[in-house]
Amino acid sequence: MAPTLVSGPTRIEAAGNVPKIIEEYVGRVNSGTAAASVAHMKSPGGWSEPGQRPDFDEYTVVLKGTLRVEFEGGSQDVAAGQAVIAHKGEWVRYSSPERDGAEYIAVCLPAFSPDAVHRDG
Repeated sequence: MAPTLVSGPTRIEAAGNVPKIIEEYVGRVNSGTAAASVAHMKSPGGWSEPGQRPDFDEYTVVLKGTLRVEFEGGSQDVAAGQAVIAHKGEWVRYSSPERDGAEYIAVCLPAFSPDAVHRDG
Protein backbone atom coordinates (compact mmCIF):
# COMPACT_ATOMS: atom_id res chain seq x y z
CA MET A 1 0.00 0.00 0.00
CA ALA A 2 1.32 3.45 -0.92
CA PRO A 3 1.19 6.51 1.31
CA THR A 4 -1.93 8.63 0.81
CA LEU A 5 -1.27 12.03 -0.73
CA VAL A 6 -3.53 14.81 0.51
CA SER A 7 -3.38 17.32 -2.34
CA GLY A 8 -4.85 20.20 -0.34
CA PRO A 9 -7.21 21.14 2.47
CA THR A 10 -10.97 21.56 2.64
CA ARG A 11 -12.20 24.85 4.11
CA ILE A 12 -14.71 24.22 6.90
CA GLU A 13 -17.14 26.67 8.50
CA ALA A 14 -16.08 27.61 12.02
CA ALA A 15 -18.10 28.31 15.15
CA GLY A 16 -17.56 31.67 16.78
CA ASN A 17 -18.54 35.31 16.98
CA VAL A 18 -16.60 36.34 13.83
CA PRO A 19 -15.39 34.21 10.88
CA LYS A 20 -12.34 32.02 11.45
CA ILE A 21 -10.62 30.06 8.68
CA ILE A 22 -10.29 26.30 9.19
CA GLU A 23 -8.43 24.32 6.54
CA GLU A 24 -8.64 20.60 7.29
CA TYR A 25 -5.85 18.54 5.76
CA VAL A 26 -6.55 15.24 7.49
CA GLY A 27 -9.86 14.34 9.09
CA ARG A 28 -13.40 13.17 8.56
CA VAL A 29 -14.23 15.80 5.91
CA ASN A 30 -11.10 16.05 3.74
CA SER A 31 -9.51 12.60 3.87
CA GLY A 32 -12.20 10.41 5.45
CA THR A 33 -9.89 9.80 8.42
CA ALA A 34 -11.60 9.07 11.76
CA ALA A 35 -8.46 8.29 13.81
CA ALA A 36 -7.05 11.83 13.77
CA SER A 37 -7.56 15.27 12.28
CA VAL A 38 -5.01 17.94 11.36
CA ALA A 39 -6.17 21.47 10.58
CA HIS A 40 -4.59 24.86 9.95
CA MET A 41 -6.52 27.60 11.74
CA LYS A 42 -6.46 31.38 11.27
CA SER A 43 -8.53 33.34 13.79
CA PRO A 44 -8.87 37.13 13.61
CA GLY A 45 -8.40 39.48 16.55
CA GLY A 46 -11.42 39.43 18.84
CA TRP A 47 -12.57 35.96 17.76
CA SER A 48 -13.98 33.57 20.35
CA GLU A 49 -15.98 30.37 20.16
CA PRO A 50 -18.41 28.69 22.54
CA GLY A 51 -16.92 26.55 25.27
CA GLN A 52 -16.73 22.82 24.64
CA ARG A 53 -16.18 19.51 26.43
CA PRO A 54 -14.90 17.29 23.59
CA ASP A 55 -14.61 13.53 23.31
CA PHE A 56 -11.08 13.90 21.89
CA ASP A 57 -7.65 15.19 22.90
CA GLU A 58 -6.60 18.35 21.04
CA TYR A 59 -2.94 19.23 20.48
CA THR A 60 -2.42 22.83 19.35
CA VAL A 61 0.80 24.48 18.11
CA VAL A 62 0.63 28.27 17.78
CA LEU A 63 2.49 29.57 14.71
CA LYS A 64 1.68 33.29 14.97
CA GLY A 65 -0.02 35.54 17.50
CA THR A 66 -1.59 34.40 20.75
CA LEU A 67 -4.34 31.86 21.39
CA ARG A 68 -6.19 32.13 24.71
CA VAL A 69 -7.37 28.86 26.24
CA GLU A 70 -9.92 29.14 29.03
CA PHE A 71 -10.51 26.12 31.25
CA GLU A 72 -12.35 25.35 34.46
CA GLY A 73 -10.41 27.33 37.03
CA GLY A 74 -8.61 29.82 34.79
CA SER A 75 -7.07 30.65 31.45
CA GLN A 76 -3.70 30.68 29.78
CA ASP A 77 -2.29 32.49 26.76
CA VAL A 78 -0.34 30.36 24.30
CA ALA A 79 2.12 32.36 22.20
CA ALA A 80 3.79 31.64 18.87
CA GLY A 81 6.30 28.81 19.33
CA GLN A 82 4.32 27.26 22.18
CA ALA A 83 1.82 24.40 22.30
CA VAL A 84 -1.08 23.38 24.51
CA ILE A 85 -2.88 20.07 25.06
CA ALA A 86 -6.60 20.08 25.85
CA HIS A 87 -7.59 16.72 27.29
CA LYS A 88 -10.67 14.71 26.40
CA GLY A 89 -13.60 15.46 28.70
CA GLU A 90 -12.20 18.76 30.01
CA TRP A 91 -14.08 22.02 29.37
CA VAL A 92 -12.16 24.54 27.24
CA ARG A 93 -12.87 27.68 25.23
CA TYR A 94 -10.53 29.12 22.61
CA SER A 95 -10.19 32.76 21.57
CA SER A 96 -7.72 35.14 19.94
CA PRO A 97 -8.06 38.36 21.94
CA GLU A 98 -5.10 40.26 20.49
CA ARG A 99 -5.57 42.61 17.53
CA ASP A 100 -3.54 40.48 15.09
CA GLY A 101 -5.36 37.24 15.94
CA ALA A 102 -3.68 33.83 15.87
CA GLU A 103 -2.56 31.17 13.44
CA TYR A 104 -2.17 27.59 14.64
CA ILE A 105 -2.23 23.89 13.82
CA ALA A 106 -4.72 21.71 15.69
CA VAL A 107 -4.44 17.91 15.86
CA CYS A 108 -7.38 15.98 17.35
CA LEU A 109 -7.28 12.31 18.42
CA PRO A 110 -9.69 10.85 17.44
CA ALA A 111 -10.65 13.20 14.61
CA PHE A 112 -12.78 16.27 15.25
CA SER A 113 -16.49 15.87 14.59
CA PRO A 114 -19.45 18.14 15.36
CA ASP A 115 -21.04 15.31 17.37
CA ALA A 116 -17.93 14.83 19.55
CA VAL A 117 -17.15 18.47 20.40
CA HIS A 118 -20.14 19.09 22.74
CA ARG A 119 -20.26 22.89 22.48
CA ASP A 120 -21.97 24.98 25.14
CA GLY A 121 -25.46 26.25 24.54
